[in-house]
Amino acid sequence: MTEIEIPPELLPRDGRFGSGPSKVRPEALAELARVGDGLLGTSHRQSRVKDQVARLQDGLRTLFGAPPGYEVLLAVGGATAFWESLAFGVVEQRARHYRFGEFSGKFAAVTEKAPWLADPDVVDAEPGTRPPAGPAPGCDVQALTHNETSTGVAQAIERVDDALVLVDATSGAGGLPVDLTATDVYYFSLQKGFAADGGLTAAFVSPAAVARIEAVAASGRFIPTFLDLTTALDNSRKHQTYNTPAVATVLLAAFQVDWMLERFGDLAGVVAHQVEKSDLVYRWAEQRPWASPFVTDLDARSRVVATVDLDPSVDADEVNRVLRANGVLDTDGYRKLGRNQLRIAMFPAIEADDLASYTACVDHIAERIAT
Repeated sequence: MTEIEIPPELLPRDGRFGSGPSKVRPEALAELARVGDGLLGTSHRQSRVKDQVARLQDGLRTLFGAPPGYEVLLAVGGATAFWESLAFGVVEQRARHYRFGEFSGKFAAVTEKAPWLADPDVVDAEPGTRPPAGPAPGCDVQALTHNETSTGVAQAIERVDDALVLVDATSGAGGLPVDLTATDVYYFSLQKGFAADGGLTAAFVSPAAVARIEAVAASGRFIPTFLDLTTALDNSRKHQTYNTPAVATVLLAAFQVDWMLERFGDLAGVVAHQVEKSDLVYRWAEQRPWASPFVTDLDARSRVVATVDLDPSVDADEVNRVLRANGVLDTDGYRKLGRNQLRIAMFPAIEADDLASYTACVDHIAERIAT
């Protein structure tokens, strides 16, 4: 096949659209370079770094309008480590999970293997749909997933019984609406909506969740120190982490939160912008005879990750190969779904104009490869 060259005028200014780590804004990288000499490679227990941790915690509280009494916990490690912490330190006996894609099933796999817990109660839904939350007698935790990154489905966040509500918001936080009073642990890594590097988890923790953490720790259950949420809480209150954090991640996330507050005012302002961007992508897909949004329920469509099915006449692997050759990156569908699909990140750092350029690039390619 003759190599397809995309005209320069169609290309986005920034070609990063991956659903893994988000595009990091060049302005944030420049700021990191400016302040990094005085912070990187210095003690994370001294005031200069702790001030930056406090800046991030305070910015998150302001952005989300955190309710009184909710604490901002920081823990080294991403969601994989934090699921283990929750299994050790928050689930008392049994958890209810809602599994509707690859990532929403991972916490369920953790509680299933934990020998000190009863087998979890798992509610399944087909990829591309979302399961409704419902009461779960005998379960002391309801485990929700705000955004299923593999399928582009957003789950409604709500209380349905007296169990603690734990929400994996790794790819949804900062881009989807949430009432934190409906949650007890709302946790997320910082490499997606907050355009930082990985390796650090932030969580809003309710007073009820703090009480549960303290009660489980006092029960005598063995909890590894690295995963101990009482240790994480104690350190977070001092604006530090138990283990040495990646200070660059703290700085990049703090820059991003400040930028979001300055540009959009609050989470509602960010979400309104996300709605505009995602509507642009979904309308484009609906208007193409060879494309369609994978998620058919309008209310379930993610505002941060769009999944678009392509007709067999337009091979998604070939589309992505040509895009990569032209500097437009990482919109492959999730491999385990096995669909002829594009998966396009629309995180807050990604500009609407670049998303519009992305769709123009796909149009250009599709016109030339359709069979």
